[in-house]
This record gives sequence, C-alpha cells and structure tokens, in this order.
Amino acid sequence: MTITDVARRAGVSRQTVSNVLNSPELVREETRDRVREAIEALGYRASQAARQMRTGRSRLIATRIEPDRDGINGSVLDRFLHGLTASAARAGYRILLYAAGDERSEIDTFDDLVGSHEPDAFVLTSTYHGDGRPAWLRERRLPFVTFGRPWGNAGNAGNAGNAGGASGGEAAGDPEHPWVDVDGAAGTAAATRHLLDAGHRRIGFLGWPPGSGVGDDRRSGWTRALVGAGIDPAGLDQATDDGVADGEKAARDLLRAEQPITALVCASDSLALGALHAVRSLTASGQLTASGRLTAEGRLTVAGQAGGEEGLPVRVIGFDDTPVAKAVGLSSVSQPLAEAAAGCVGLLTRLFDPPSPGAPDAPEAGGPRTHVLLQPSLVLRQSS
Repeated sequence: MTITDVARRAGVSRQTVSNVLNSPELVREETRDRVREAIEALGYRASQAARQMRTGRSRLIATRIEPDRDGINGSVLDRFLHGLTASAARAGYRILLYAAGDERSEIDTFDDLVGSHEPDAFVLTSTYHGDGRPAWLRERRLPFVTFGRPWGNAGNAGNAGNAGGASGGEAAGDPEHPWVDVDGAAGTAAATRHLLDAGHRRIGFLGWPPGSGVGDDRRSGWTRALVGAGIDPAGLDQATDDGVADGEKAARDLLRAEQPITALVCASDSLALGALHAVRSLTASGQLTASGRLTAEGRLTVAGQAGGEEGLPVRVIGFDDTPVAKAVGLSSVSQPLAEAAAGCVGLLTRLFDPPSPGAPDAPEAGGPRTHVLLQPSLVLRQSS
C-alpha cells in the first residue's frame, strides 16, 4: 500500500495524507479521522526512512533511564517514563532510551546520539543545582525540555523553591528553557496542614541534606505551613540520605528529642517507610507512648492504647505515592506523572510545530507557554 492508495480511499490529496502523518494539527479533525480510517483499513505503514528524508526529523525523543536505587523511589521516574512513552506515541514520536551514570557521561551520550540516531529532542529528568546539561544542549541548538525546574547554582540553594512555586525555581535557575515540574512545596504544605488540622503541633520533617533543589523545595512547604500556624520549625527536622534505613535512624533521633514529635512529613516514601518502621517497632516493644514520648521503663504507659495503624502514636506522611506506600498503608503526596509526561511532549511538539495564529492552543499575546507547574495531591491512608 502507498500513500496514493490511502489518498484515493479517503478522497483527499496525497499532501493531505502527508500532513495527517507528519503535521496533523494542519488538518481539520473530520478529515484527519477519514484519513486515519483509510490508513487502518488498508493497513498502510509509513516508511520511517522516507519520512525522515522528507521532513528532516527522526521522530525520536531521547531520555535517560534513571539508575536503579532502592526500588521504591525509583518507581517514580519509571511511571513518568511510561507516561512519556504513551504521550509520545500519541503525538507520532518514539522514545529513545539511554543510560548514563553522571553529568559528564550523559553529555558524552548526547554527543553520540546526535551523531548516530539524530533524535529530534531530549527530555531531561532529575534537574539539580549547577546542572550543565541544558547549557550544552542549548549551545548546540538541540531542542529539549526538563522534567524539573532549573534550580541554578549550588550557591543559590537557600533561595531555591522558597516561594514553593514557579517564581522560586525560575529565580534560582534559567527561566528560558521549557520545563514541567510538580510543586513539591505545595505538597508538603498540604500534608503539614492536614496534620495541623488533626491537632498536631510537634510536626517533624525528614528530608535530604541542603543543596538539593527538589529537597529544599519540599522542606520549604513544611516550613511555610508551620510558620503560618505560628509554630517555630527549629529543631523539628532531620537531614539524611534517601533510604529506608536512613529514614529509620533519623526518625529515631527525632523521637529521642527532649520534646519529641507527634507527626512526620517526609521528602520521600523511602524516608517515610523508615520512619514508619521506627514508630511501629518502638510502639510494639512498648517504648513509645501515645504522646510520642519514649518511656524509661520500655513499657506502654497510656491506658487504652489501640493496636494496629489507628494506634500509632506518631503519624507519618511520605512523598511520591509509590506502590509500596499503597501496599503498607502509608499516606503520601501523589505526583501527576502522566500529566507531567504529557506536558513535556506537548511543549516539545509546540517547538516543532507552533500552532497557527488563532488556533485554540496558539500562544497568548505574552508569548508561548514554556513552563508548566503542576499541583500534587495528598492521598490519606492509615499512617496519618
């Protein structure tokens, strides 16, 4: 079958069929549907090689497979990658995967991919302070979008994300390149307000060491919510590496404080699972009272303390709503990953094929939309 056969069956020109295959936004919806029905009926398959010669595009979007970590938080970017693949396919693109251990090796991979596969664009994930990847791509005029805000240099770490919105991230980084991100500060603020509404005042935070754009952003939401309630957050947070064992140790430190916490907001589900393990084990052994205080005798001293999740004396909320969190009843902040992936593809397709003036998705008078900040949601389970 050829493009001429498709055009004849659909009652359109060869150019219209070509537009449906390569630039569908140029064709009316009714005509697009008719052409696609003809393509399906005839079993037509466009030649990728011929399409690339004709359009100068490979229809490939390159993105990195994230390194395997603890098997918990790594699932977040796995779900993003699934959404990216599905969104790209709907737009007529395919995802080209690559692996890289650090920034230098990733930039070297960019260079190799451009020479060997000629991807149309890149989607960068896990942005960080001093991220050199965007500058490398921009200098070579290679289209890209980042899943994550540009956080700027490490020296700006204290300012990044303080506002908990786009302005904080943009001020610390480079606002020029397109990005999609989830408002982490809004997520931790919502988690903290939930605990405040439940009567908690000693609400701790388990996060990563300062200097992480994402981590600082999530900590800022917790800080803002406590300050807004008239509570001094000093002494209520712990910084540690991202892992279950790290979270358990940091949570025990907070529980051993002179004025122990009664609730915890965590920067990740890994940290939250560690904290939940610490609370459960101390409760089961009778070392933790319903007020969250460790007993010298190692016995539970409050009468009527219930068993099970409802009886946990310290409430715990994580971040990322991983499958593990769902399995163990951990409350968590959920990121709209499918929407984020679709946003990345949408920004890239606008770079390739800007909407015509007057079209429903045409840029507003102020210029094209290049930054998308999505709102997370709080999923409540037994742990809170």
